[in-house]
Amino acid sequence: MKFAKSWNRAWSGLSSLHNDQNLFKSICSHYTESTRQYHTLQHLGECIDLFESVMDLAIHPAEVEMALWFHDAIYNTTSQGNEAQSAQWAKTELSKAGVLSEKIDRIYSLIMATCHTTLPKTIDECLLVDIDLAILGSSTERFADYEQQSALSTTLSQSQYLTRSARKYYRAFWIDRQFTAPNIFRISWNCGHEIISGDR
Repeated sequence: MKFAKSWNRAWSGLSSLHNDQNLFKSICSHYTESTRQYHTLQHLGECIDLFESVMDLAIHPAEVEMALWFHDAIYNTTSQGNEAQSAQWAKTELSKAGVLSEKIDRIYSLIMATCHTTLPKTIDECLLVDIDLAILGSSTERFADYEQQSALSTTLSQSQYLTRSARKYYRAFWIDRQFTAPNIFRISWNCGHEIISGDR
């Protein structure tokens, strides 16, 4: 199973002997909460698949992979502090596992980068943010699925429902707002995703 493989690989890469399978089950259960529409195991699985195809680009691949696991672990549709809570959960669990503090600090920063309120600063942050936002460069069919999933999500102003036109505007809003740089994606790769430029 790819989830178990990814989880075990991340812990091994962190040089930790404390691989908590109960924590693995707990995080997976969070991604299957009934209130979630997009931030589910499907999203996590897509992130893992993409990570596996580009992991050689990472400076600290195990840290990026662990950050992927935690980046949406806490997702409350009425809260704007999900990333901070997820990052704190990761910090707590990794500290208990004896992971080196400098690795924990980098993982914390990686998770916080998925707030998408500032531009990523390191190569690993760029890689993680690209993976998290890859849905914006997905195929027309997959993005149509995403539109359906996001209809009940609260990604824009914590509203209960988004109209189809609003969701299309939101996609353009992301491109124009966060990404005043030439491209929405920070790292050049060829993963079958569309090239979406900030001026498109």
